[in-house]
Amino acid sequence: VLALAVVSVGVAVATVTDLEFNMFGACIATAWIIPSAINKILWSNLQQKRNWTALALMWKTTPITILFLIALMPWFDPPGALSFKWNLYNSMAVLVSALLGFLLQWSGALALGATSATSHVVLGQFKTCVILLGGYLLFSSDPGYASICGAFVAICGMSVYTSLNIIETRDSSNHIPKQTYDNQNEKIVANGGV
Repeated sequence: VLALAVVSVGVAVATVTDLEFNMFGACIATAWIIPSAINKILWSNLQQKRNWTALALMWKTTPITILFLIALMPWFDPPGALSFKWNLYNSMAVLVSALLGFLLQWSGALALGATSATSHVVLGQFKTCVILLGGYLLFSSDPGYASICGAFVAICGMSVYTSLNIIETRDSSNHIPKQTYDNQNEKIVANGGV
């Protein structure tokens, strides 16, 4: 819990560079916390308990997502797709963006199937910090000293969280009883197998 608190504080410091407060934005961000958490928990449970692959999960959930997107797009994206200038260049940009979005969702579903919902969120925050630090190191962007320190603190917290998860996984796998070779042979003979 302490490692996750460090991650949260580090990410907050790293990403909050503009301290302007907007009540509508704060309400939307707060309202999004619950559905986002439910979505990650449901996806994780569906993949791990029903043995769905990442693509099977996307196949089952994408139609619902598209339905909500179509219903909400006129409200949150005026004037929307109808006034967009659809030429060859813009159409290719939209298609490439859609492909990259699909790959992002697919990689997220793969990670969520292999980890817990909490670990998936930590992985997403790691991506945010790497983008921020990568922009600073590779492209000479200047997010500010506080943001760089926040990203560094968050990555330190993520490292501690990851190492604690690895230790916990290793300890739990050591407690699983292992069958001996003789027990396996007895079961094969009892079942009439060779």
